Amino acid sequence: MTVAWFYLFLAIVFEIVFALGASASKGFTRLWISLVTLVGIVGGIYFISLALRDLDVGVGYTIWTGVGALGTVVFGALIFKEKITTPKLLCFAAIIGGVVGLKSLAGV
Repeated sequence: MTVAWFYLFLAIVFEIVFALGASASKGFTRLWISLVTLVGIVGGIYFISLALRDLDVGVGYTIWTGVGALGTVVFGALIFKEKITTPKLLCFAAIIGGVVGLKSLAGV
């Protein structure tokens, strides 16, 4: 089961790369960023498929998208200078709470 969580972690990293790359590619008009974006989505799908061999799809997919979204927002703020507002922080807290809850229920 530990390997599945590692695959999920890798899937999340690739998901963040994909999302940030999709923004930076300017509609796939920038070649190298577009290629990185494509690697991100292929890697994300590949590793989530490996993780879901052992994890429940409801848990694995939800954590993948939730943590991927959080990472995208954090790195979007750092790289693209996007604002993180109080309402966004409250929503982040809700996502984190859901991820922690799902992780704790994964073995149940």
